[in-house]
Amino acid sequence: MNVPATAASRATSSLATSSLADAAPRCPEYSGACVTNVVPSLLSGRGTADLPEFFPDALRGADAVVLLVVDGLGWHQLRERVAADPRIAPTLGSMQGRAITTIAPTTTVTALTSITTGAAPGEHGLIGYRIDFSGRVVQMLRWADERGDVRRRLAPRDVQPCPPFLGGSVPVLSKAEFDGTAFTESHLRDQRMASWRAASSMCVDVRSLLAAGEKFVYCYYDGVDKIAHERGFGAHYDAELRATDRLVADLLEVLPSGAALLVTADHGQVMVGDNTFRLHPQVTSRLSHQSGEGRFRWLHANDGCIDEVVAAVHTHHGEHAWVMTRDEMIAGGFFGPRVSDVARRRMGDVAVMAKRDASFDDPAEKSYFDLQCRHGSLTSAEIDVPLLGARGR
Repeated sequence: MNVPATAASRATSSLATSSLADAAPRCPEYSGACVTNVVPSLLSGRGTADLPEFFPDALRGADAVVLLVVDGLGWHQLRERVAADPRIAPTLGSMQGRAITTIAPTTTVTALTSITTGAAPGEHGLIGYRIDFSGRVVQMLRWADERGDVRRRLAPRDVQPCPPFLGGSVPVLSKAEFDGTAFTESHLRDQRMASWRAASSMCVDVRSLLAAGEKFVYCYYDGVDKIAHERGFGAHYDAELRATDRLVADLLEVLPSGAALLVTADHGQVMVGDNTFRLHPQVTSRLSHQSGEGRFRWLHANDGCIDEVVAAVHTHHGEHAWVMTRDEMIAGGFFGPRVSDVARRRMGDVAVMAKRDASFDDPAEKSYFDLQCRHGSLTSAEIDVPLLGARGR
């Protein structure tokens, strides 16, 4: 992987994810090498000869592009494994590319929406995995709160107003079980869905779509993220990475010579395991509730308690977390150059972001199994994702 020494890839000299140490939370590069700029650059109408400098050269001049989003494929985790054993991912390891940044928080709901719409979280408003809507916290992948489905109360097109793919309609190859869900309607509405039940079907469908004259195809694959959550980093993760690499190789094989494959991701991963903590009672006693997720907690403070909450988090969790108020996060540009009033109201008062390999538990959040790897915070391991390209063979 050919990686220029730029700000977006500044952490690549250290291959081991656990050795990455960030002095402060990373801010996404919304004005440049960021996932928000991938789809707009490809669909701008200027053609692939005029792509931004952070795109792989293999994309320049391509007459058709297949964009594959691999959920959970972090740049540093990929680099580490390719360096340790190139046989794990020989195709990905040979592709041109570099690291770019995802968005804040580094969570699937927020990132996939930013990828498809080209909008920063402050614009599209899906600012986390669990979002506060007037005091009721909704898990956005299920589009449900503790009382059940909220689709009638929170219409997907109203909750997320930005149209995907610059308002056009493109072929989307995604898992059949996601068809008809509220989150799919929210970030993939009005697209031409070509759903698959087995990942191998993507290759067949890509071949057919390109042969029919399509110039852009969007593919989504969730295997890496799923295995990392359930199994952590180890033999199962490496096996899944091998399978993903074979999928990439198979996609390249069906591309005509003028077409190109571009691979990116929504976030990286951190191995947490049992390192999950409850917030100290001196913190929680000043809260009405929490939203967000384990590595990016939004704390909703009781009236007049914001400063006390910040001080208590610093005192009891400063070793393991960065803490910033909502206003500080917005002023720092973490959610993009513009934050709508709607997006602002969905945030908590204080953000607690894990800076070490740990997470913070919310008793109100239900989990069906113990997550081994997690994401959400703004460490290099989570925010740096690949942008890799190759031409059809």
